[in-house]
Amino acid sequence: MKQSFLRFEHWLSAIIIRAACVLLGIASTLGMMQVLSRFIFNQPISWSEVLIRLVIIWMVMFGVVIAFREGAQVSVDLMFRLSGRFQRPLHFVITVVAVLFLAVIIWYGFDITWRTRFQEIGGMEFLPMSVGYAALPVGAIFAVIAAVANYLDPKHNELETQQ
Repeated sequence: MKQSFLRFEHWLSAIIIRAACVLLGIASTLGMMQVLSRFIFNQPISWSEVLIRLVIIWMVMFGVVIAFREGAQVSVDLMFRLSGRFQRPLHFVITVVAVLFLAVIIWYGFDITWRTRFQEIGGMEFLPMSVGYAALPVGAIFAVIAAVANYLDPKHNELETQQ
């Protein structure tokens, strides 16, 4: 069961990191296109800035998933440096608190996504506002999977490489 879950999570994380990289490329391309159209051609594109913001929101939420999987979220490093017998219970407490926090984001993320489903994004009238807000619950669901996977198969590379 544990190995199946970790295999699934590894597959999911691989897709998510690739998606985040693609979104970074899209945001960069749109940013360059915005600069060129505004300052070189004197014809600013009204929708590119809005789309860049939307893409960055999704990219950040996907990045949060990878941060949870790699154990790179902000934590008290000193606590993890305690003797081995305290590390596992501490890691459990951190995981539970993180999952509870992510559950709040999922709950309210679905709520705000549902409430904004009929609102239009200014400058992109064809796209509902809920597309941007949907990044919160979707990213948080994936982050819960990553946080549990990090508890089952801990990765704390920043502690091992830090001096």
